[in-house]
Amino acid sequence: MSVQVLVASSVQDLGMAAADAVLDRLAARANPVLGIATGSSPLPLYEQLARRSRELPRLRGFALDEYLGLPPGHPQSYREVVRREVVEPLGLDPDDVQVPNGAAADPERAAADYEELIRAAGGIDVQILGIGGNGHLAFNEPGSALDSRTRVVELTASTREANARFFPSLGDVPAQALTQGLGTIREARSLILLASGSGKADAVAAALTGPVTPRVPASVLQLHPDVTVLLAGGSEAGLEPGSYTLVRETSASGH
Repeated sequence: MSVQVLVASSVQDLGMAAADAVLDRLAARANPVLGIATGSSPLPLYEQLARRSRELPRLRGFALDEYLGLPPGHPQSYREVVRREVVEPLGLDPDDVQVPNGAAADPERAAADYEELIRAAGGIDVQILGIGGNGHLAFNEPGSALDSRTRVVELTASTREANARFFPSLGDVPAQALTQGLGTIREARSLILLASGSGKADAVAAALTGPVTPRVPASVLQLHPDVTVLLAGGSEAGLEPGSYTLVRETSASGH
């Protein structure tokens, strides 16, 4: 395991340090492929990448997951979220960014097709990740097999409740999703996880310092050779102070 843990003094610094890490790794690849996470945690990174879009090579991208059952164009579908928060701000070609087909008549077939698309692209070079309060990665809930592949999953009550703020009511939150599996995520060449807020502290500590177990899906980070974890806002509270490096704007790129 090779995990670098950086703790930023602000969310802005977190985004700057994450952008440095992403750009460094993308620059090392001839035809780079970016794995795209949604949610609030990666937003500071995408904001910084948008500001530095001239430094971005031409990218192909793959989103981590998608709700099942939302109609095409639904504003909370991850296809639309990725378009608004990543594709347009970063100036990416929409045809180069893939999202699982949550409207497919055969979701299991769509999951297998998505795996094949990733393989055909040569795999993901840099996978952006967030972490759920229960330790989930993407929509891999506790109990997910550590070698799982892209598949249909049932969302837990806690995940649906956490996402209800984006919908008119809890009843409008889909109960199923298509998600890359933990095995799929582990095959990315580099993993970059962002977390902010004290509500993530227990999950971060369990993922990085506890046993590797399906009960904490993010513990698979410990099995990967190139992981960067960027924390802010108290999400580092469960870690020993000597186990991470502090970063501030003055030590980031300054872009």
